[in-house]
Parts: sequence; C-alpha cells; structure tokens
Amino acid sequence: MTHFKNAQIYTGFHFVRGGFAVDKGRFLDVGPEAEGAVDLNGALVLPGLIDIHTHGNSGHDFSDGDYEGLKSMAAFYARHGITSFAPASMTLPEDVLAKAYETAVRLRDEQPEGCAVLRGIQMEGPFFAASKKGAQNGDYLRAPDIQMFHRLQETARGLIRIADVAPEEPGGLDFVKEVSHSCRVSLAHTAADYDMARAAFEAGASHVTHLFNAMPPLLHRTPGVIGAACENEQVTAELIGDGLHVHPSVVRLAYRAFGPERLCLISDSLSCCGCENGVYWLGGQQVFLDGAIARLADGTIAGSANHLFGILKQTVSMGIPLEDAVRMATYNPAQVLGVEQEVGQIAPGLRADFLVCTPDLQLRQVWLGGKEMTD
Repeated sequence: MTHFKNAQIYTGFHFVRGGFAVDKGRFLDVGPEAEGAVDLNGALVLPGLIDIHTHGNSGHDFSDGDYEGLKSMAAFYARHGITSFAPASMTLPEDVLAKAYETAVRLRDEQPEGCAVLRGIQMEGPFFAASKKGAQNGDYLRAPDIQMFHRLQETARGLIRIADVAPEEPGGLDFVKEVSHSCRVSLAHTAADYDMARAAFEAGASHVTHLFNAMPPLLHRTPGVIGAACENEQVTAELIGDGLHVHPSVVRLAYRAFGPERLCLISDSLSCCGCENGVYWLGGQQVFLDGAIARLADGTIAGSANHLFGILKQTVSMGIPLEDAVRMATYNPAQVLGVEQEVGQIAPGLRADFLVCTPDLQLRQVWLGGKEMTD
C-alpha cells in the first residue's frame, strides 16, 4: 500500500486538499493524510484522461489493423497522461475494419504493461452523408447497414461502444433504433436538419461526434443537429478543444449551452500526432501536417495533431474552468463508454490511474493501475 499527502486532489468534480492511498492497483481512502506518506508538495492529482475519439499517433493509424502499431499508440497515450482510450476507425471496407477490430480485442485482452487501456471502439463510418464526409474516404461511404454493424460488433466482441451514423441516409432511423440497444449511437458527418436530428434522438441516438464539425451550422432559423442536441439533456457531445477545429469563442459557447456535464473533450488525433511536419496517412488517404494542423491534399481539415492532455491545457487556456475541463476529459468520457465504475474519478474502489501535475498543468508523473510509469 502507498500513501500520498499534501496534494490538490480532483474528486467529486472539484479539488480538495489532502491525501489518498493506493493498494493493489485501486484507490482506497481519499482525503485523510497518513504519517510517512509520499509528500506531493501541493501538486494537482487528476484522474487519468480518457480519449473516446482518437485515430492514432507516432505514425500509426488504428485503421491500419497493425497490432504493434496499436500497442505503440497505447504506450504514447500513457506517456502523455491518457490512461484509457477508444480508438476510432474510419470509412473503409468491412474486411479492413474487421482486421482493425481484431487488433483492438487483442490489445484489450493482453493489456501490455506501460500502455493505456483500450476501453472500447468508436466506429466512425462508413454510414455518412457524402456532402459532410470531411476527411472520410468517399469511395467507401454506404447506407446504414444494421447487419454489417452486428457482424463487426461480433468481431469486436462487443467493443464497439459508439457507432456513428448520418440518420438522414436511407435506413438511418432504423439503424438508430436497432443499434442503440447494443451501444451508444452518435450523429456524425451528417446533413440532418433539426427535425431529422430530433427524430434520431427520439429513436435512441444519444451522442454527437465532434460537435460543429461535419454537420450543418447552428443558425437562428435552421438550428440543425446542434440545436436538437443542445435541448435534449440525454445527449452528450464531443468537442475538439484545439482552437483550430472550433474557435475558442465557440468552445465557450458550447460549454455554456451544454454544461460541463454533457461535453467530452476529444483529440481526434491522427497518425501525425507526436511527429514532425510531413506526409502521413488516415484511413488510406494522405494527410499533410504543417505546424499544428493536418489537411488532406484538397485542403480539407482532417483530425488533430495534438493529444488529449494538450487539448485539456488548451481548453483551460480558453477560459473553461479547470475543474470542468478535467471532468470533460475524464468522468464524462467514462460515462459515454459505460466504464465510470472502473475509471474516470479518484474515488475508493476505482482503478488507480492518475496524473501528478504542477498547478500550471505540467505533467510530472503518470500512474497506471497503481504503478508509476518510468522512462
């Protein structure tokens, strides 16, 4: 058993001064300070971050279906404070997706030491609108296919926790009704208007993928997906808080409109995350990294070149209170994946994944399952 003291601990969605104990990979008492405890000298202690929408890093893309690449991705996440993740696949043929999902099952089962834990999969495509495909590969778009989803969910052994769909596509609402019994259905890459989006939420959809991106804008006479999601308190939404995909003012607007209880910070990171400028791959398409932003050859903004800890820091710099930003990167994503009884908080009984940070969010230590990561 290891005791810690003199820390600012994030618990109950705010910081409390005190200590905590870890035993057999789990948190024990939180609050009391034991004699002889490790002195953290006033450091911030956060739950390990949880990224529910990330494609890759370090030159690797989940959709490549390469196990060693996925393991390298998981090690990168852990080093940067992301202790749980749900990799997102792309719009690709069924056999390619199946291969990627098999690697996810293997990583989940093996749980290599020093790696973030794979908690699920986000199936981002191929059931999207061509007009809102964004960086998805238009060659592989198809109408929502319930049987294809069930085949892939069987391959993934139930790991698909979020299935994305454009509900206005043929069969879209039937897909929502059926698949929402198996996992969380998210509206994504969609041209749906307000009425269609509202119908999809009433049919069982309960999530929105990268809010504001790849969907109609929120206008005062045509509120679209954003308006329908905002007014439905059962709907959660992802937000890429990098200041590039969504303007900082709109990040603040979303925070005020949805509240910290319904937003999940995501990275939407690509294989170029953690790499130098150059040419990389995303779902079989080239992406070009120049500075902090990655684009397709036609100039379309693709995903992010930042990891979730960096996104957290940027979101706080935009004026989002630290306590709420941390919730949006930990507990809320855990709820979306259905693993909030295992991770996402610093609370007795939960897995001891936690970060030790300076007051200005410089990452000092990462603990996975009660073990400190070392270089």
